[in-house]
Amino acid sequence: MMTLVYTLFKTLPASYAGTAPFPAESGRSIKRGKRVHGLAHKGIKALLSNAAVWSIAHNQEMGLYDPKKVQERKHKTLVEHNIRNKNLARVLGVVKRGNAYASPLGYAA
Repeated sequence: MMTLVYTLFKTLPASYAGTAPFPAESGRSIKRGKRVHGLAHKGIKALLSNAAVWSIAHNQEMGLYDPKKVQERKHKTLVEHNIRNKNLARVLGVVKRGNAYASPLGYAA
């Protein structure tokens, strides 16, 4: 059912899933960090967050990506956010193509 929703929202799936940050500011004086939009689907965001932590631990490609980025002195939460968006893009790509996911590590020369 949710994949049907994502095919309807072709332009902003990350925004609907709650993985796209929006600036939280009001005028010139109140400046805060970036926040998730209030209309985002928090349940999907929670599933994507859990999937990101799982893929760091169990997926070979993400297991290589995470320490590399942390070694580049990136924040751990930023790396997890990037993995959340990568997983979302993969899911949408698989739904759009209609075939199984093929890992790019299997095609390395």
